[in-house]
Amino acid sequence: MKISIKDKVGLPKYKQIIKSIEEAILNGTYKKGDKLPSIGETKKELSVSRDTVLLAYGDLKARGIVQSIPGKGYYINSESINIRQKIFLLFDELNAFKEDLYNSFLNKLGNNIEVDIFFHHFNYDVFQKLIFDNLGKYNYYVVMPAKLNNLNSVLERLPKDKVYILDQTKEEISEYPSIFQDFEKDIYKGLVGCKHLLKKYKQLIFLFDKEKQPDGLLLGFQKFCNDYNVTGKCIKTLNDYKICNGDVYIIPDDRNLIRIIKECKESQFEISKDIGVISYNDTLLKEIVEGGITTISTDFEGMGERLASMIINNEKVKIANPYNLILRKSL
Repeated sequence: MKISIKDKVGLPKYKQIIKSIEEAILNGTYKKGDKLPSIGETKKELSVSRDTVLLAYGDLKARGIVQSIPGKGYYINSESINIRQKIFLLFDELNAFKEDLYNSFLNKLGNNIEVDIFFHHFNYDVFQKLIFDNLGKYNYYVVMPAKLNNLNSVLERLPKDKVYILDQTKEEISEYPSIFQDFEKDIYKGLVGCKHLLKKYKQLIFLFDKEKQPDGLLLGFQKFCNDYNVTGKCIKTLNDYKICNGDVYIIPDDRNLIRIIKECKESQFEISKDIGVISYNDTLLKEIVEGGITTISTDFEGMGERLASMIINNEKVKIANPYNLILRKSL
């Protein structure tokens, strides 16, 4: 057998098994595709418990070094033994600000932790399949659930102490550690912060898609309008909607921001003078386009760094990520 352990060396036996397999990979004894001894063979040969072997193989599997094939056994999957941990990261979709989050997350984690990123695109079946297909393959699972429901029936299949919730959370998954946006509070405070600039406009138009946008955004918008006696209206889409002089448009997604700017040019409206624009989530482009677009935005780079720290330090906390109101020429 190519795996060996020693008694009385001060290192747990499962870690000795891991170290022995790593050394065998380094010296070329094991190569990618080679089969490891079965659980039973290793247990018998090394005089250890089945759980000890499972713990060692499970650690190597979570790091991507070993893969298990049902009915066949365990095989060397990768010779990159420097990867100490692997993280499963499930986003709803990729956009500019989530790319900032992802990059800051990677930078904070360092080189010995590998992250695989997936996307569910607001589809529950895809969400479920991605998680079920990756059970037991990672050390940690970071999940951005968006507005999906019935999450517990999926997440309960994962080790509870290995799951982190990102960006949006809800009551059914409140038991998990998370770093999230407080959407209701943030949009409310953001609108209060610019209410002196809103006075010159007739009404606020909030472009809200209930299938994708967090309910907290709508609640915070409605609360602001009620508390400050502001005329406000929600619309789902800009299709067949004619923009009006004197309105302020609150736009959570970038595609519709571009549409509003395009329609302003076609209608010969001047942003800030004729209509106002508030966008959600800041990007470099919004600093420049039309002289600058006012944004209400969470700190995505900070969110990524804080998430990495939570995982590195094994913190089991719930943190509301800070937001910023950035006033620019569009109001």
